[in-house]
Amino acid sequence: MTTPAQAIFQFAGLRASLFPPNSRYQGIATGSLVTPSGQIVTYLRRRFVPGADLFAVIQQHSVAQGERLDTLAAAFLGDPELFWRLCDANGAMRPEELEVLGRVLSITLPQGIPGPQNA
Repeated sequence: MTTPAQAIFQFAGLRASLFPPNSRYQGIATGSLVTPSGQIVTYLRRRFVPGADLFAVIQQHSVAQGERLDTLAAAFLGDPELFWRLCDANGAMRPEELEVLGRVLSITLPQGIPGPQNA
């Protein structure tokens, strides 16, 4: 059975997401597995960390004592829940990998958005 909201998305050719727009899982497809007992298990497909070359660097930041990725994301990206964008742009799976005193972080545009030429 389709809800009215799902029907509108389908009519417009859009796919509803289980995740908010600022989630790293926004747009990731789901899959289904049928167990031997016939139970359907829905799961989120794997998300790979994109290569750093897919990001346009707009500035660098050296991590200071006590800085956390969520506060850096709030300061540079305007949303603490976008910490994962800093992880992606710097090739890290976990935020604590980047919360190291003196570590130089690349602050980038979102994946796929080109930066200025000859910057």
